[in-house]
Amino acid sequence: MILVAWVIGGHALLGYSAIGGWPYDEINEVTFHPGVETVLAAVIGPSGLFFMGVFYFMAGLLTPDSVRRKGPKRFALERSVRLGLPWAASALLVWPFFLWVAYRGAGRDVSFWWVLTHRDPLLDSGSLWFVLVLLIFSVGYAALTFRKTDGTTLLARRHVVRVTVLVALTTFAVRLVFPARSGQIGDLHLWWWPQCLGMFALGIAGGRRLAERIPDDVYRLCRTIVVFVILLLPVAAAALGVLDLADDAGPFLGGFRWQAMLLAVIEGVLVVAGSLWMVGFAQRRLRKPVPAAVNRGAFVAFVVQGPILLLIATAVRPLAAPAEVKAPLVGALAIVLSFGIGWLVTRRRARA
Repeated sequence: MILVAWVIGGHALLGYSAIGGWPYDEINEVTFHPGVETVLAAVIGPSGLFFMGVFYFMAGLLTPDSVRRKGPKRFALERSVRLGLPWAASALLVWPFFLWVAYRGAGRDVSFWWVLTHRDPLLDSGSLWFVLVLLIFSVGYAALTFRKTDGTTLLARRHVVRVTVLVALTTFAVRLVFPARSGQIGDLHLWWWPQCLGMFALGIAGGRRLAERIPDDVYRLCRTIVVFVILLLPVAAAALGVLDLADDAGPFLGGFRWQAMLLAVIEGVLVVAGSLWMVGFAQRRLRKPVPAAVNRGAFVAFVVQGPILLLIATAVRPLAAPAEVKAPLVGALAIVLSFGIGWLVTRRRARA
């Protein structure tokens, strides 16, 4: 639930940033002052490098037991319905409709059909690209049917290092062809696949054992690494002259450059250590299990957040206020409304 709220708030901020990263940046009426954007990137930005990896890691933790319990065919079918249908509805109808509303609110004379067929990337589904990629990974795993994977692999610190190196190297290699923030058909985020697939596979390997508890030595190591890297990043950015993200970020996004390799290493370190640390933290601090209804409500909130963010941003567009006011306002309202809808949906299902 906390992760979903963080994602919604982050999308609200990105919509008003000069560097972008959320579709409202295509039509935003105001942007953050460069200094404010740099500070926000230093304080909040590092989490954006590994939060999606946490989702895939948690999905991987639960996958082996689910496949064994249901069987590969039933698992793949249920995942196709639960993940595939929301993605298709979003890509073909919901997301282009609300983008069209936002475009019209910004004074752009475009049609729904133009948004659906001419906007780059084609078949964009907003934030639901995540579920399409997870569906691909899940069905792929079910098709391979790793029957010998019992989900009880003992995680050691050496495994953390190996996975980090593998994620960093493959991220750099993939971004030679697909730079970060580039678009592909279906908005597949191929430039993020090494860390997403890496964490999904790590979750599958650890499965039941890691879902119960991240080993103490691994947890402490990952916590130290995350704190150190997050504290070091602003200093390193200043030393490298990265003071205006919109102007200075280009070389880090991909290509055969040392900057791209540096970012791939930072992401690899943060996504592996950050995912293990966050899950380990939850295991140690959240004593009571999260009710299933809360988890379902969080999933609904994740699904509906995109249209809600666009609607709220369009509604406050006439407000004569800077981005520093509008972005937190849009984020707060979107979080409340998204989780409110999630609560209503799950409550109705519980009564049915």
